[in-house]
Amino acid sequence: MLAKVLSAALVGLDAHVVEVEVDIGGGLPQFSVVGLPDATVRESRDRVRAALKNTGFSFPVKKITVNLAPADLKKEGSGFDLAIAVGILVAEDLLPAEAVRDRVLVGELSLDGRIKPIAGALSIGMACRKTYELVLPADNAPEAAVVEGVQAFPVHTLPEAMEFLQGTRAIPPAVVDHRALFASTTADEEDFADVKGQEHAKRALEVAAAGGHNVLMIGPPGSGKTMLARRLSGILPPMEPEEAIETTRVHSVAGLLGNGPPLITTRPFRAPHHSISDAGLIGGGAVPRPGEVSLAHHGVLFLDEIPEFKRHVLDGLRQPLEDGTVMLTRVSASLRYPARVMLVAAMNPCPCGYYGDRSRECLCTPQQIRRYRARLSGPLLDRLDIHLEVPPVPVRELGGEGQQEPTSAIRARVTAARARQATRYRKERLYSNAQLKPRHVKKYCTIDTAGRTLIEQAMTRLGLSARAYGRILRVARTIADLAGSDQIATVHLAEAIQYRGLDRRSEL
Repeated sequence: MLAKVLSAALVGLDAHVVEVEVDIGGGLPQFSVVGLPDATVRESRDRVRAALKNTGFSFPVKKITVNLAPADLKKEGSGFDLAIAVGILVAEDLLPAEAVRDRVLVGELSLDGRIKPIAGALSIGMACRKTYELVLPADNAPEAAVVEGVQAFPVHTLPEAMEFLQGTRAIPPAVVDHRALFASTTADEEDFADVKGQEHAKRALEVAAAGGHNVLMIGPPGSGKTMLARRLSGILPPMEPEEAIETTRVHSVAGLLGNGPPLITTRPFRAPHHSISDAGLIGGGAVPRPGEVSLAHHGVLFLDEIPEFKRHVLDGLRQPLEDGTVMLTRVSASLRYPARVMLVAAMNPCPCGYYGDRSRECLCTPQQIRRYRARLSGPLLDRLDIHLEVPPVPVRELGGEGQQEPTSAIRARVTAARARQATRYRKERLYSNAQLKPRHVKKYCTIDTAGRTLIEQAMTRLGLSARAYGRILRVARTIADLAGSDQIATVHLAEAIQYRGLDRRSEL
Protein backbone atom coordinates (compact mmCIF):
# COMPACT_ATOMS: atom_id res chain seq x y z
CA MET A 1 0.00 0.00 0.00
CA LEU A 2 1.13 3.58 -0.68
CA ALA A 3 1.08 6.30 1.99
CA LYS A 4 1.95 9.99 1.80
CA VAL A 5 3.11 12.10 4.75
CA LEU A 6 4.46 15.66 4.74
CA SER A 7 7.77 16.66 6.29
CA ALA A 8 10.27 19.49 5.74
CA ALA A 9 13.84 19.93 4.52
CA LEU A 10 16.21 22.80 5.20
CA VAL A 11 18.05 24.51 2.35
CA GLY A 12 20.16 27.25 3.84
CA LEU A 13 17.87 29.29 6.08
CA ASP A 14 14.71 28.32 4.24
CA ALA A 15 12.55 25.25 4.82
CA HIS A 16 10.75 23.40 2.02
CA VAL A 17 7.81 21.05 2.49
CA VAL A 18 8.75 17.52 1.41
CA GLU A 19 6.36 14.72 0.52
CA VAL A 20 7.39 11.43 2.14
CA GLU A 21 5.98 8.59 0.04
CA VAL A 22 6.07 5.13 1.64
CA ASP A 23 5.35 2.07 -0.48
CA ILE A 24 5.09 -1.39 1.13
CA GLY A 25 4.91 -4.32 -1.28
CA GLY A 26 5.78 -7.96 -1.73
CA GLY A 27 9.24 -9.32 -2.24
CA LEU A 28 12.32 -9.88 -0.15
CA PRO A 29 12.54 -7.75 3.02
CA GLN A 30 14.25 -4.50 2.16
CA PHE A 31 14.19 -0.90 3.36
CA SER A 32 15.46 1.73 0.93
CA VAL A 33 15.28 5.54 1.00
CA VAL A 34 15.52 7.46 -2.29
CA GLY A 35 15.26 11.13 -3.27
CA LEU A 36 18.79 12.51 -2.72
CA PRO A 37 19.11 11.55 0.98
CA ASP A 38 22.39 12.12 2.80
CA ALA A 39 23.97 9.56 5.12
CA THR A 40 21.94 10.71 8.12
CA VAL A 41 18.66 10.31 6.23
CA ARG A 42 19.66 6.85 4.96
CA GLU A 43 20.43 5.77 8.53
CA SER A 44 16.85 6.63 9.50
CA ARG A 45 15.76 3.14 8.44
CA ASP A 46 17.58 1.64 11.43
CA ARG A 47 16.26 4.24 13.87
CA VAL A 48 12.69 3.85 12.57
CA ARG A 49 12.83 0.05 12.70
CA ALA A 50 14.06 0.01 16.32
CA ALA A 51 11.65 2.77 17.43
CA LEU A 52 8.61 0.96 16.02
CA LYS A 53 9.57 -2.35 17.59
CA ASN A 54 10.42 -0.85 21.00
CA THR A 55 7.11 1.05 21.23
CA GLY A 56 4.85 -1.92 20.53
CA PHE A 57 4.24 -1.47 16.81
CA SER A 58 4.93 -4.29 14.39
CA PHE A 59 7.53 -3.59 11.74
CA PRO A 60 6.51 -5.06 8.34
CA VAL A 61 8.89 -7.71 7.06
CA LYS A 62 8.36 -6.63 3.47
CA LYS A 63 9.91 -4.51 0.78
CA ILE A 64 9.68 -0.88 1.93
CA THR A 65 10.54 1.99 -0.40
CA VAL A 66 10.59 5.57 0.89
CA ASN A 67 10.72 8.41 -1.63
CA LEU A 68 11.42 11.98 -0.55
CA ALA A 69 9.90 14.32 -3.13
CA PRO A 70 10.91 16.49 -4.86
CA ALA A 71 13.71 14.13 -5.72
CA ASP A 72 16.08 16.83 -6.96
CA LEU A 73 16.21 18.58 -3.55
CA LYS A 74 19.06 17.50 -1.28
CA LYS A 75 17.71 16.02 1.97
CA GLU A 76 19.87 16.34 5.07
CA GLY A 77 19.47 15.69 8.77
CA SER A 78 17.46 13.37 10.99
CA GLY A 79 14.20 15.32 10.94
CA PHE A 80 12.49 12.87 8.56
CA ASP A 81 12.40 10.01 11.09
CA LEU A 82 8.95 10.79 12.49
CA ALA A 83 7.35 11.23 9.06
CA ILE A 84 8.84 7.95 7.78
CA ALA A 85 7.67 6.01 10.85
CA VAL A 86 4.14 7.45 10.62
CA GLY A 87 4.14 6.79 6.86
CA ILE A 88 4.84 3.10 7.49
CA LEU A 89 1.97 2.93 9.98
CA VAL A 90 -0.37 4.63 7.49
CA ALA A 91 0.69 2.21 4.76
CA GLU A 92 -0.05 -0.68 7.14
CA ASP A 93 -3.59 0.69 7.77
CA LEU A 94 -2.81 1.36 11.43
CA LEU A 95 -3.59 5.04 10.90
CA PRO A 96 -6.06 6.59 8.43
CA ALA A 97 -4.60 8.75 5.66
CA GLU A 98 -6.91 11.62 6.64
CA ALA A 99 -5.12 11.87 9.99
CA VAL A 100 -1.93 13.18 8.39
CA ARG A 101 -3.47 15.36 5.70
CA ASP A 102 -2.29 19.00 5.86
CA ARG A 103 0.06 18.18 8.70
CA VAL A 104 3.86 18.44 8.58
CA LEU A 105 5.73 15.97 10.78
CA VAL A 106 9.36 16.50 11.79
CA GLY A 107 11.52 14.98 14.48
CA GLU A 108 14.38 12.58 15.15
CA LEU A 109 13.48 9.21 16.66
CA SER A 110 15.42 7.66 19.48
CA LEU A 111 15.64 3.87 19.54
CA ASP A 112 13.17 3.77 22.42
CA GLY A 113 10.63 5.92 20.57
CA ARG A 114 11.40 9.30 22.12
CA ILE A 115 11.24 12.23 19.71
CA LYS A 116 14.42 14.28 19.92
CA PRO A 117 14.84 17.94 18.86
CA ILE A 118 16.02 19.01 15.43
CA ALA A 119 17.68 22.07 13.92
CA GLY A 120 15.78 24.75 12.03
CA ALA A 121 12.37 24.49 13.73
CA LEU A 122 11.83 28.24 13.36
CA SER A 123 12.33 28.11 9.59
CA ILE A 124 10.05 25.08 9.35
CA GLY A 125 7.40 26.96 11.30
CA MET A 126 7.63 29.83 8.82
CA ALA A 127 7.16 27.39 5.93
CA CYS A 128 4.02 25.95 7.58
CA ARG A 129 2.48 29.27 8.56
CA LYS A 130 -1.27 29.50 7.75
CA THR A 131 -1.03 26.42 5.51
CA TYR A 132 -0.17 23.31 7.55
CA GLU A 133 -0.34 22.14 11.12
CA LEU A 134 3.09 21.28 12.49
CA VAL A 135 3.80 18.23 14.67
CA LEU A 136 7.30 18.39 16.09
CA PRO A 137 9.43 17.56 19.15
CA ALA A 138 8.29 19.21 22.36
CA ASP A 139 11.69 20.86 22.83
CA ASN A 140 11.28 22.66 19.49
CA ALA A 141 7.64 23.70 19.93
CA PRO A 142 8.28 27.11 21.60
CA GLU A 143 10.77 27.96 18.88
CA ALA A 144 8.28 27.24 16.09
CA ALA A 145 5.47 28.97 17.99
CA VAL A 146 7.40 32.24 17.78
CA VAL A 147 6.05 32.47 14.21
CA GLU A 148 2.65 34.09 14.17
CA GLY A 149 -0.03 32.08 12.38
CA VAL A 150 1.48 28.60 12.89
CA GLN A 151 -0.06 25.81 14.97
CA ALA A 152 2.81 23.84 16.50
CA PHE A 153 1.79 20.68 18.39
CA PRO A 154 4.50 19.32 20.73
CA VAL A 155 4.94 15.55 21.09
CA HIS A 156 7.40 13.64 23.26
CA THR A 157 7.19 10.05 21.98
CA LEU A 158 6.06 8.12 18.92
CA PRO A 159 3.04 6.57 20.72
CA GLU A 160 1.99 10.05 21.88
CA ALA A 161 2.22 11.32 18.29
CA MET A 162 0.10 8.39 17.11
CA GLU A 163 -2.56 9.06 19.76
CA PHE A 164 -2.69 12.72 18.75
CA LEU A 165 -3.03 11.88 15.06
CA GLN A 166 -5.74 9.32 15.82
CA GLY A 167 -7.64 11.92 17.85
CA THR A 168 -7.52 9.98 21.13
CA ARG A 169 -5.20 12.49 22.85
CA ALA A 170 -5.76 16.24 22.91
CA ILE A 171 -2.58 18.30 22.66
CA PRO A 172 -2.93 22.10 22.66
CA PRO A 173 -0.65 24.03 20.31
CA ALA A 174 2.36 25.73 21.83
CA VAL A 175 1.93 29.40 22.71
CA VAL A 176 4.69 31.99 23.19
CA ASP A 177 4.23 35.40 24.78
CA HIS A 178 6.23 37.70 22.52
CA ARG A 179 5.94 40.65 24.88
CA ALA A 180 7.33 38.66 27.76
CA LEU A 181 10.34 37.60 25.67
CA PHE A 182 11.25 41.22 24.93
CA ALA A 183 10.26 42.49 28.38
CA SER A 184 12.46 40.03 30.25
CA THR A 185 15.54 42.25 30.14
CA THR A 186 18.22 41.78 32.73
CA ALA A 187 20.91 44.12 33.95
CA ASP A 188 23.94 44.34 31.70
CA GLU A 189 26.50 41.78 32.84
CA GLU A 190 29.23 43.55 30.86
CA ASP A 191 28.83 47.20 31.85
CA PHE A 192 30.90 50.15 30.70
CA ALA A 193 30.87 51.34 34.31
CA ASP A 194 33.46 48.64 34.99
CA VAL A 195 35.96 50.21 32.58
CA LYS A 196 38.35 52.58 34.33
CA GLY A 197 39.74 55.41 32.24
CA GLN A 198 39.85 55.04 28.43
CA GLU A 199 37.38 57.89 27.95
CA HIS A 200 38.60 58.44 24.39
CA ALA A 201 38.05 54.75 23.56
CA LYS A 202 34.58 54.76 25.11
CA ARG A 203 33.64 57.80 23.06
CA ALA A 204 34.90 56.17 19.85
CA LEU A 205 32.90 53.00 20.54
CA GLU A 206 29.81 55.11 21.20
CA VAL A 207 30.29 56.75 17.81
CA ALA A 208 30.80 53.34 16.20
CA ALA A 209 27.63 51.94 17.75
CA ALA A 210 25.60 55.02 16.80
CA GLY A 211 26.53 54.71 13.12
CA GLY A 212 27.13 50.97 12.78
CA HIS A 213 30.79 51.59 11.93
CA ASN A 214 33.45 48.88 11.95
CA VAL A 215 36.30 49.48 14.40
CA LEU A 216 39.97 48.57 14.66
CA MET A 217 41.50 48.96 18.13
CA ILE A 218 45.28 49.21 18.38
CA GLY A 219 47.04 49.01 21.72
CA PRO A 220 49.52 47.06 23.86
CA PRO A 221 48.53 43.94 25.80
CA GLY A 222 46.47 44.70 28.87
CA SER A 223 45.18 48.07 27.69
CA GLY A 224 41.56 46.88 27.78
CA LYS A 225 40.77 46.21 24.11
CA THR A 226 38.90 42.96 24.79
CA MET A 227 37.13 44.43 27.80
CA LEU A 228 35.84 47.32 25.69
CA ALA A 229 34.80 45.09 22.79
CA ARG A 230 32.75 42.78 24.99
CA ARG A 231 30.69 45.73 26.18
CA LEU A 232 29.97 47.11 22.73
CA SER A 233 26.91 44.97 21.99
CA GLY A 234 25.31 46.28 25.19
CA ILE A 235 25.18 49.86 23.91
CA LEU A 236 23.63 48.95 20.57
CA PRO A 237 19.90 49.77 20.20
CA PRO A 238 17.45 47.09 21.41
CA MET A 239 16.55 44.51 18.80
CA GLU A 240 13.39 44.93 16.77
CA PRO A 241 11.10 41.85 16.46
CA GLU A 242 12.11 41.33 12.81
CA GLU A 243 15.80 41.48 13.74
CA ALA A 244 15.25 39.00 16.58
CA ILE A 245 13.56 36.49 14.26
CA GLU A 246 16.28 36.82 11.60
CA THR A 247 19.03 36.27 14.17
CA THR A 248 17.19 33.37 15.80
CA ARG A 249 16.73 31.65 12.42
CA VAL A 250 20.48 31.58 11.88
CA HIS A 251 21.14 30.12 15.33
CA SER A 252 18.27 27.66 14.90
CA VAL A 253 19.61 26.31 11.60
CA ALA A 254 23.05 26.00 13.19
CA GLY A 255 21.51 24.03 16.09
CA LEU A 256 22.74 26.50 18.73
CA LEU A 257 19.50 27.44 20.50
CA GLY A 258 19.59 24.45 22.86
CA ASN A 259 17.36 24.74 25.92
CA GLY A 260 17.58 28.52 26.07
CA PRO A 261 14.90 31.06 25.19
CA PRO A 262 13.05 30.34 21.91
CA LEU A 263 13.85 33.84 20.62
CA ILE A 264 17.16 35.72 20.76
CA THR A 265 16.28 39.22 21.96
CA THR A 266 19.79 40.48 22.78
CA ARG A 267 22.33 41.33 20.13
CA PRO A 268 24.84 38.50 19.67
CA PHE A 269 28.54 38.82 20.38
CA ARG A 270 30.82 36.33 18.64
CA ALA A 271 34.57 36.12 19.25
CA PRO A 272 36.12 33.26 17.22
CA HIS A 273 39.71 32.10 17.80
CA HIS A 274 42.34 33.17 15.28
CA SER A 275 42.85 29.53 14.19
CA ILE A 276 39.36 29.44 12.64
CA SER A 277 39.00 28.26 9.04
CA ASP A 278 37.35 30.19 6.23
CA ALA A 279 34.33 27.85 6.41
CA GLY A 280 34.06 28.45 10.14
CA LEU A 281 34.17 32.23 9.78
CA ILE A 282 32.30 32.80 6.52
CA GLY A 283 30.24 29.58 6.34
CA GLY A 284 30.30 26.44 4.22
CA GLY A 285 31.55 22.92 4.73
CA ALA A 286 30.53 19.56 3.30
CA VAL A 287 27.06 20.24 4.71
CA PRO A 288 26.89 24.07 4.37
CA ARG A 289 26.30 25.80 7.67
CA PRO A 290 26.34 29.49 8.65
CA GLY A 291 29.70 30.81 9.86
CA GLU A 292 30.56 33.15 12.70
CA VAL A 293 29.87 36.23 10.59
CA SER A 294 26.26 35.05 10.14
CA LEU A 295 25.88 33.96 13.76
CA ALA A 296 26.78 37.56 14.68
CA HIS A 297 23.98 38.92 12.45
CA HIS A 298 22.61 42.17 13.92
CA GLY A 299 25.35 42.03 16.54
CA VAL A 300 29.11 42.25 16.99
CA LEU A 301 31.84 40.09 15.45
CA PHE A 302 35.05 40.51 17.47
CA LEU A 303 38.37 39.40 15.98
CA ASP A 304 41.03 39.62 18.67
CA GLU A 305 44.66 39.65 17.48
CA ILE A 306 43.44 40.08 13.92
CA PRO A 307 46.92 39.86 12.32
CA GLU A 308 47.11 36.25 13.57
CA PHE A 309 44.14 35.21 11.43
CA LYS A 310 44.96 33.61 8.09
CA ARG A 311 45.12 36.15 5.27
CA HIS A 312 42.64 34.34 2.99
CA VAL A 313 40.20 33.95 5.90
CA LEU A 314 40.21 37.69 6.57
CA ASP A 315 39.87 38.53 2.88
CA GLY A 316 36.73 36.39 2.82
CA LEU A 317 35.09 39.01 5.06
CA ARG A 318 35.25 41.73 2.43
CA GLN A 319 32.09 40.78 0.55
CA PRO A 320 29.94 40.09 3.66
CA LEU A 321 30.95 43.42 5.20
CA GLU A 322 30.08 45.23 1.99
CA ASP A 323 26.79 43.48 1.13
CA GLY A 324 25.55 42.31 4.52
CA THR A 325 25.07 38.76 3.19
CA VAL A 326 27.14 35.63 2.55
CA MET A 327 26.62 33.78 -0.71
CA LEU A 328 27.78 30.15 -0.73
CA THR A 329 27.76 28.68 -4.22
CA ARG A 330 27.82 24.91 -4.67
CA VAL A 331 27.23 22.64 -7.64
CA SER A 332 23.72 21.78 -6.47
CA ALA A 333 22.57 25.18 -5.20
CA SER A 334 23.50 28.66 -4.00
CA LEU A 335 22.78 29.48 -0.36
CA ARG A 336 22.47 32.95 1.12
CA TYR A 337 23.01 33.73 4.80
CA PRO A 338 22.55 37.16 6.39
CA ALA A 339 25.67 38.85 7.78
CA ARG A 340 24.87 42.41 8.81
CA VAL A 341 27.41 42.82 11.59
CA MET A 342 29.60 45.36 13.29
CA LEU A 343 33.18 44.17 12.93
CA VAL A 344 35.42 45.01 15.87
CA ALA A 345 39.06 44.03 15.46
CA ALA A 346 41.93 44.35 17.91
CA MET A 347 45.68 44.19 17.38
CA ASN A 348 48.95 45.09 19.00
CA PRO A 349 50.94 47.98 17.53
CA CYS A 350 53.83 45.63 16.76
CA PRO A 351 54.77 41.93 17.13
CA CYS A 352 56.05 42.36 20.70
CA GLY A 353 53.12 44.62 21.54
CA TYR A 354 54.94 47.58 23.10
CA TYR A 355 55.60 49.99 20.25
CA GLY A 356 54.82 53.46 21.55
CA ASP A 357 54.48 52.25 25.16
CA ARG A 358 56.39 54.58 27.49
CA SER A 359 56.68 52.00 30.27
CA ARG A 360 58.21 49.18 28.21
CA GLU A 361 60.77 49.06 25.45
CA CYS A 362 59.79 47.81 21.99
CA LEU A 363 62.23 45.25 20.56
CA CYS A 364 60.83 45.21 17.02
CA THR A 365 62.56 46.63 13.97
CA PRO A 366 60.69 48.98 11.59
CA GLN A 367 60.60 46.20 9.00
CA GLN A 368 59.00 43.80 11.48
CA ILE A 369 56.38 46.40 12.39
CA ARG A 370 55.53 47.09 8.74
CA ARG A 371 55.35 43.38 7.96
CA TYR A 372 53.10 42.80 10.99
CA ARG A 373 50.65 45.56 10.01
CA ALA A 374 50.69 44.51 6.37
CA ARG A 375 48.86 41.30 7.34
CA LEU A 376 45.71 43.41 7.09
CA SER A 377 45.03 43.89 3.40
CA GLY A 378 44.18 47.32 2.07
CA PRO A 379 40.64 46.36 0.96
CA LEU A 380 39.83 45.01 4.44
CA LEU A 381 41.35 48.03 6.15
CA ASP A 382 39.22 50.18 3.87
CA ARG A 383 36.10 48.68 5.46
CA LEU A 384 37.16 49.68 8.98
CA ASP A 385 35.77 53.18 9.51
CA ILE A 386 37.37 53.90 12.88
CA HIS A 387 41.02 53.29 13.81
CA LEU A 388 41.17 53.60 17.58
CA GLU A 389 44.40 53.83 19.59
CA VAL A 390 43.98 52.29 23.05
CA PRO A 391 46.92 53.28 25.29
CA PRO A 392 47.71 51.65 28.64
CA VAL A 393 45.62 52.88 31.57
CA PRO A 394 47.64 54.78 34.21
CA VAL A 395 47.72 53.14 37.63
CA ARG A 396 46.16 56.18 39.28
CA GLU A 397 43.05 55.78 37.10
CA LEU A 398 42.77 52.05 37.82
CA GLY A 399 42.48 52.77 41.53
CA GLY A 400 40.23 55.80 41.10
CA GLU A 401 36.89 56.01 42.85
CA GLY A 402 35.17 58.25 40.29
CA GLN A 403 31.75 57.28 38.98
CA GLN A 404 31.89 55.76 35.48
CA GLU A 405 29.06 56.18 33.00
CA PRO A 406 26.93 52.99 32.77
CA THR A 407 26.00 51.15 29.61
CA SER A 408 22.35 52.20 29.87
CA ALA A 409 23.20 55.91 29.58
CA ILE A 410 25.37 55.36 26.52
CA ARG A 411 22.76 53.11 24.92
CA ALA A 412 20.12 55.84 25.28
CA ARG A 413 22.25 58.27 23.25
CA VAL A 414 23.05 55.62 20.64
CA THR A 415 19.37 54.71 20.27
CA ALA A 416 18.43 58.36 19.77
CA ALA A 417 21.11 58.76 17.07
CA ARG A 418 19.92 55.61 15.29
CA ALA A 419 16.35 56.95 15.37
CA ARG A 420 17.50 60.12 13.58
CA GLN A 421 19.14 57.98 10.91
CA ALA A 422 16.06 55.80 10.49
CA THR A 423 13.96 58.91 9.88
CA ARG A 424 16.48 60.38 7.46
CA TYR A 425 16.95 57.20 5.39
CA ARG A 426 13.40 55.81 5.51
CA LYS A 427 13.13 56.08 1.70
CA GLU A 428 16.65 54.76 1.02
CA ARG A 429 16.36 51.35 2.72
CA LEU A 430 19.40 52.15 4.82
CA TYR A 431 19.76 51.42 8.51
CA SER A 432 22.84 53.37 9.54
CA ASN A 433 25.44 55.87 8.37
CA ALA A 434 27.96 53.08 7.80
CA GLN A 435 25.84 51.85 4.87
CA LEU A 436 26.03 55.12 2.94
CA LYS A 437 27.19 54.72 -0.66
CA PRO A 438 29.11 57.51 -2.44
CA ARG A 439 25.90 59.00 -3.84
CA HIS A 440 24.38 59.00 -0.35
CA VAL A 441 27.49 60.63 1.11
CA LYS A 442 27.19 63.40 -1.45
CA LYS A 443 23.52 63.92 -0.56
CA TYR A 444 23.50 63.57 3.22
CA CYS A 445 27.06 64.48 4.30
CA THR A 446 27.35 68.04 3.04
CA ILE A 447 29.89 70.34 4.70
CA ASP A 448 30.42 74.10 4.63
CA THR A 449 33.48 75.99 3.40
CA ALA A 450 35.23 75.83 6.78
CA GLY A 451 34.72 72.10 6.98
CA ARG A 452 35.99 71.57 3.46
CA THR A 453 39.11 73.59 4.26
CA LEU A 454 39.72 71.53 7.41
CA ILE A 455 39.42 68.18 5.68
CA GLU A 456 41.65 69.32 2.81
CA GLN A 457 44.32 70.42 5.27
CA ALA A 458 44.05 67.09 7.09
CA MET A 459 44.43 65.13 3.88
CA THR A 460 47.55 67.11 3.02
CA ARG A 461 49.31 67.54 6.36
CA LEU A 462 48.55 64.12 7.86
CA GLY A 463 49.04 62.30 4.57
CA LEU A 464 45.61 60.65 4.73
CA SER A 465 44.79 58.34 1.85
CA ALA A 466 41.98 59.06 -0.59
CA ARG A 467 39.86 56.21 0.79
CA ALA A 468 39.78 58.00 4.14
CA TYR A 469 37.77 60.92 2.73
CA GLY A 470 34.42 59.15 2.53
CA ARG A 471 34.98 57.35 5.82
CA ILE A 472 35.62 60.63 7.61
CA LEU A 473 32.39 62.12 6.27
CA ARG A 474 30.36 59.06 7.33
CA VAL A 475 31.79 59.12 10.85
CA ALA A 476 31.32 62.91 11.05
CA ARG A 477 27.67 62.42 10.08
CA THR A 478 27.28 60.01 13.03
CA ILE A 479 28.98 62.41 15.44
CA ALA A 480 26.58 65.12 14.31
CA ASP A 481 23.64 62.75 14.92
CA LEU A 482 24.87 62.10 18.46
CA ALA A 483 24.99 65.85 18.99
CA GLY A 484 21.47 66.23 17.60
CA SER A 485 22.67 68.36 14.71
CA ASP A 486 21.34 68.26 11.16
CA GLN A 487 24.52 69.81 9.78
CA ILE A 488 28.09 68.52 9.98
CA ALA A 489 30.17 71.14 11.79
CA THR A 490 33.95 71.53 11.82
CA VAL A 491 34.09 70.13 15.36
CA HIS A 492 32.43 66.93 14.12
CA LEU A 493 34.91 66.66 11.26
CA ALA A 494 37.86 67.29 13.58
CA GLU A 495 36.81 64.39 15.82
CA ALA A 496 36.25 62.09 12.84
CA ILE A 497 39.73 62.85 11.46
CA GLN A 498 41.25 61.56 14.71
CA TYR A 499 39.83 58.11 13.97
CA ARG A 500 41.91 57.45 10.83
CA GLY A 501 45.28 56.66 12.42
CA LEU A 502 46.39 53.86 10.11
CA ASP A 503 45.78 55.97 7.00
CA ARG A 504 48.64 58.26 7.92
CA ARG A 505 51.67 57.60 5.80
CA SER A 506 53.97 57.87 8.81
CA GLU A 507 52.14 54.93 10.41
CA LEU A 508 52.54 52.63 7.40
